[in-house]
Amino acid sequence: MMRFVLVSTLAATVALGTAAQTTDDTKRNENVARHFFESSNHNDIEGMLSDLTGEAKNFGRPVGREGFRMVLNDIFTTFPDWHIEVVEMVAKDDSVVMRCKVSGTHRGIGKIPVNGGMLVGVAPTGKHFETDHIHWLKFRDGKIADHYATRDDISMMRQLGLIPPTPTPSNPK
Repeated sequence: MMRFVLVSTLAATVALGTAAQTTDDTKRNENVARHFFESSNHNDIEGMLSDLTGEAKNFGRPVGREGFRMVLNDIFTTFPDWHIEVVEMVAKDDSVVMRCKVSGTHRGIGKIPVNGGMLVGVAPTGKHFETDHIHWLKFRDGKIADHYATRDDISMMRQLGLIPPTPTPSNPK
């Protein structure tokens, strides 16, 4: 009986320790995610890169920090006032998912196929946009190892005046 109590106590202690570690890791991941996007609001590429693993992936493709540097340079050149507001964040284990409002003013010419490649070579419109994004970050050892995003690029392109507005249905009598 004593052996059963000892084993049960040990198992409970290990489970509590693991749960506490998981909670600590999840909180750390949330803080890194916040720092990553706060850094983007200051065009702080080095701050953002410091939150990534050396072999970080973007949409499942290994690009490393240098790949992210190229994308971020292009975003901040095209939209110098780029801003991301985290509206909602959910974190579990090694994942952090955020619903965001993203805005910027089109003041530069895109050079690489970011935002679906729709801004490569396009002259700046000077127009401002605000749209929704969802970002999913996967973590390893407290660093972002993989990034996925779903963006409303069509809404952004409409607001920039680069594609026609959504037609309004006529009201038949």
